[in-house]
Formats: sequence, C-alpha cells, structure tokens
Amino acid sequence: MQKMHDVMRNCASPVPAKGRRRLLRAAWGLAWATPWWAQGQVQPRIKIAAASNLKFVLADLVRQYRQQTGVQVELTLGASGNLARQILQGLPVEQFISADEARVAELATAGRTLDAGQRYATGRLALVVPANSTLPLAQGLAAVVRALKPGDTFAIANPALAPYGVAAEEALRRAGVGPLPAGQKVLGDHIGQATQFVATGAAQAGITALALSTVPDIARRLQVLPLPEHVHAPLHQRMVLLKNASPAAVAWHRFLLSPQAQAVFVRHGYALPQ
Repeated sequence: MQKMHDVMRNCASPVPAKGRRRLLRAAWGLAWATPWWAQGQVQPRIKIAAASNLKFVLADLVRQYRQQTGVQVELTLGASGNLARQILQGLPVEQFISADEARVAELATAGRTLDAGQRYATGRLALVVPANSTLPLAQGLAAVVRALKPGDTFAIANPALAPYGVAAEEALRRAGVGPLPAGQKVLGDHIGQATQFVATGAAQAGITALALSTVPDIARRLQVLPLPEHVHAPLHQRMVLLKNASPAAVAWHRFLLSPQAQAVFVRHGYALPQ
C-alpha cells in the first residue's frame, strides 16, 4: 500500500496529463493486485461447521489457505446431524461442510442458506481393528464380526446423527451379519469418536471413514481394510454457504471446489464428486 500512496503523491505533482493517466493506471493496478484483506491489514476470520470425518483433510486445507491468503478459518467439528441442528438454533458459522446431503437440504428448506450447496467429495468406508488384533481382517467384514468373542464390541457412528453410521449398518446387512445385537454394538456420537473406540482398544472392531483410518497417528494403531464401494449407498458429501456468508467465506468456499483442494481430498482417501 505504501507503493500505491507514493504513486498517488506523484499524481498530485505537476506532471503532464498523459503522465498522470499512466500513474493512475499504475495505482489502480497495485490496488487490484493486492487482496482486499491485505490492503486493510485486517485478517478475516471465517467460522465454519464441518463433519468430523473431515478433521484431517480440512487441517491440511486450512493450513494451505492461510499460507496463500492470510485468512484464518475456525472449525467446529461434529456429527452432521448435530451441526445442522445447532445451525438452526443459531450457531454463528458462515459455511456448513456436511457429510450428509440431507442435512444441507434441511437448512436450505429452512431458508438458512444461499443456495442448495455443492457436492465436494464422496466418502469411503474402512473396516478397522486394533493393531495387535488377531481377528481375520483380510477375510472381510463377515469373518471379523463372526470371530468376535462374547463381550467384544463393534464400533460405528450413530446412524441417527452421522451418514457414516447409516452406511456402516448397510454394509453389515449386505455382509449378512447385521443388525448387530445391542450389546455388541457401540455407537460414537460422530465418526471420529467411533474411530477412537477401536484405536484405543475400547472396541475390538469397527467401521470408520477411510479418510480417518489413513492418518499416520491413527493408522499406526489400527489394521485397516477399505470396504468396497458397492456395499453401501454412495456417501456424497455436500457443503453450503449460509445467508450471513462474508466475501471471505465465499472465496474459501470456491477454493474448496478448486483442482488444488480436490487433489487434497483425493490424497486423504475421498473420491471426487459425481
């Protein structure tokens, strides 16, 4: 901005009209080349709500975006159903990145969003057991469930709150072993909690998001078997801007749909949206 001020001061000095026009064009060029948040020296802060399965991919994307723009993105993570309810109750966020398209539709129907939102990724499931487990993971879901001992538990996300829990129950049914007995099934409030149940040994097996199971700190505590996509309905994930979205939130939203961001989603185990 100092450069722009210097140019403007030069414009005020006695310079021929042609020269003044050239200097003014240079001044406007500097203004447009500098992001609006940098011009004002005020760093925007965006508040968003996002599904728990996105914890690690968003950590990467937030870090990249801040390095590129200086914009700070604050995350509130949780089950998509809980977050949608909190937004309806007044949670002060500008964007909702859901794992469940139906939750975005609920907010749109309630008139809380700018539009119907956009698909940004498709999730995958993984069967997981603790790293020291002797369960026959390589033989697949049915073999693992049938090998559980009395008192052993199997963790999934709560299907009433999280689409990954719905998909897990569908995978169990298609494997011919579900629904699990109530005493054998342990529900996480969100997919991150279900993953922790298995990683800590509190549950002897479970189904989680593939994106969570591949994070190094978690992966070293688990054995992981990606489940075929055909064992459950597609986990299409959708995000949407709320009506109070700022220009900074709109720019962040567009970044998440960019090829650069999409490559990060793929690296974390997601498929691109169809």
